[in-house]
Amino acid sequence: MKIALDAMGGDFAPKAVVEGALLAAPQLHHDILLVGDPAAIATHLPKPTPGNISIHPASEVIEMHEKPVEALRKKKDSSIVVGVDLVAQKEAAVFVSAGNTGACTAGSLLKWRQMAGFHRPAIATEFPNLHGRFVLLDAGASPDIEPEQLVEFALMGRAYAKQVMGRKDPKVHLLNMGEEEGKGNAFAKQAYVLLQKYPWFAGNIEGKDMFGEPTDVVVCDAFVGNIVLKTAEGVAETILKMIRAQIPTGPKKLLFAPLKGVMKPVREQMDYAEYGGMPLLGLNGLTLICHGRSNPRAIMNALLNAQKAIDTDLLAAIMAAIQESKE
Repeated sequence: MKIALDAMGGDFAPKAVVEGALLAAPQLHHDILLVGDPAAIATHLPKPTPGNISIHPASEVIEMHEKPVEALRKKKDSSIVVGVDLVAQKEAAVFVSAGNTGACTAGSLLKWRQMAGFHRPAIATEFPNLHGRFVLLDAGASPDIEPEQLVEFALMGRAYAKQVMGRKDPKVHLLNMGEEEGKGNAFAKQAYVLLQKYPWFAGNIEGKDMFGEPTDVVVCDAFVGNIVLKTAEGVAETILKMIRAQIPTGPKKLLFAPLKGVMKPVREQMDYAEYGGMPLLGLNGLTLICHGRSNPRAIMNALLNAQKAIDTDLLAAIMAAIQESKE
């Protein structure tokens, strides 16, 4: 199978994207299609090129500031449109991009449509906590939804937690302003009533507790989820900067050398690059959306995540989840 990689998407494309593909290539048993301007891509490829990397031409680029639907309509030969088409035509199994998130989401939705039984797509994002990792969705795809869609997100999240994270019987929490039943606005209260019918529902969870308690899956709408994502990134980066600022310069700096070894695993857990791409779930195809400022390591991890999604047949697992819920 092949992974279509948007070589022109992201703040540091195509250089960082190509370098990430080169880092991932020895670890992949699937081929990588670098989608974009062949001349610009070739500049960053070594000779000879790894056998599982090839170029698929696309003459246009959708920039970060462009309006998604308008850009998709005008730029039919953009790397995003071509990458999505490759999956639709079964020439690739997954599309990976650090480009315009709105265009990736809209392009995937328009081309592949929703899976039967799902009405809105959701971006699944892994977060670190004191007990490992958990997955939150939706982190940015569908900000305006009905409470029923949170049940669909829960089903997607459980399938992801099982197939990709290896959880045997993942539990689902509803992100809320309090853990007690009856907390929250009308939307959250309605969602709670719908979710509590399922044996895997573990109730409400507050924002602070999902980072400190054993957690598998957390669901919310994309408006809340994206704020959580951006806030968590900002807090993590701020904490690391505050710690660095306390380390003195000059000879006294040597006294803090042991701290470097202690902080390394913490820094890695808090680094977005370790998590690669965020899968867009609920569609008849799979897109992994990467951070716009993705560096080569982030692209490498996104490609490794794409391979895991292929190998575990994540799409089939999500389809099975909706069928199981109906039964």
